[in-house]
Amino acid sequence: MSVRSEALEIIVQKSAEVLGVDASGLGKETTFESLGFKSANFVMVTTTLEDAFDVEVPFMEFKRNKTFGEAAEYVEELVES
Repeated sequence: MSVRSEALEIIVQKSAEVLGVDASGLGKETTFESLGFKSANFVMVTTTLEDAFDVEVPFMEFKRNKTFGEAAEYVEELVES
C-alpha cells in the first residue's frame, strides 16, 4: 500500500471515529469543511498520522488542505522528504 493510500485510509477512519459518522461515505473527495471539522478534530487526525508514519505533521499546514485526498498527498510529501 502506498503512503498516500495508507494516509487516506487513516484520515477517513479517524475522521469517522472522531465525528461519529459512517466511514463508508468518506473518501478522497470529502472536504473537511463539509464535515464541520474544528481545530480539535484536526489535531486528533494529525496526531494519529504522526504515530503511524513517525513524522511531524504540522497542524496549521495540514488544515490548509481542503479534501482528504489533498491531505493524504501532503502527508505523503512529508514522509518522502
